[in-house]
Amino acid sequence: MRCTSCKSGEMFESKTSYFAQLKDCYVIIENVPCMKCRQCGDVVFRNSVVEKIDDILDSLEKIVSKISIIDYAKVA
Repeated sequence: MRCTSCKSGEMFESKTSYFAQLKDCYVIIENVPCMKCRQCGDVVFRNSVVEKIDDILDSLEKIVSKISIIDYAKVA
């Protein structure tokens, strides 16, 4: 699969960290599965991963105070 950003890099399966700013806090989700470009480093998530991230953020928004660091593999 070719990168949609740089058009020349090859995408490979990897893991990354996802950062989000919610209303009253910041969230870092580590070890999120993704496709990453070997050339430019651009990251693309599968739809199922995006849906799970949304679920995680929805549940955290109700209970987190300032900063939360979550391991994707432990909550997915």
